[in-house]
Amino acid sequence: MKSADPPVVVEQSFTAPITEVWQALTDADRMRQWFFDNIPDFKPEVGFETTFVVKSESRQFPHHWKVTRVEPNVIIAYDWWYDTYPGMGHVAFELSGKGSGTDLKLTMTVQRDFPDDIPEFQRESCIGGWNYFLKDRLVQFLSVTSD
Repeated sequence: MKSADPPVVVEQSFTAPITEVWQALTDADRMRQWFFDNIPDFKPEVGFETTFVVKSESRQFPHHWKVTRVEPNVIIAYDWWYDTYPGMGHVAFELSGKGSGTDLKLTMTVQRDFPDDIPEFQRESCIGGWNYFLKDRLVQFLSVTSD
């Protein structure tokens, strides 16, 4: 993925109210249930940072996140990068109410280029990953917690 690439955008509607979707995106205990199960902590506060490792096949990806924008129940954004690989991304989760439900728009942009020779850094992998997390895992999580 390169900084010249267009943003990755994934949109999903939920039957859950905006406050429940916000909590799923910003509460560490809830994030561990649908996102990454080893997130040590997360706070929806500008400047908050966290680090954790994600394994994929024979590679390890030490994730670093730094929260850059917070408007409760509206938007949370953070930068992310890795210890052992070049590149930096930025992701924003934007929420809007839709009756008793919620629309979520995720926008991921590349700020510094990622290596071409690692499959996990290919655009298709990024799109597939975000679709999996938002359209599968988060939908399933919110359908259980909203019942």
